[in-house]
Amino acid sequence: MSEDIISCEEVIERLFAYLDSELDDLTRAEIDRHLRRCHDCFSRKEFETRLREKIAASGTEKAPDRLRQRVEALLGNR
Repeated sequence: MSEDIISCEEVIERLFAYLDSELDDLTRAEIDRHLRRCHDCFSRKEFETRLREKIAASGTEKAPDRLRQRVEALLGNR
């Protein structure tokens, strides 16, 4: 059985869809195989995964009441 070969360029082009689970099972499996073999693409995937985690975690703190009041006042003055 011959293994389908997907290029690094194709992996990078589809990386965000891969991370968002928007690919069909066959394409996802091809990328999984590529990531197991290719250190550069695996590193890029890990970077993007960690970046997404940091961004998601950064929006969890509540703004201080004073800041919220200032923003509301500015928006009310339009």
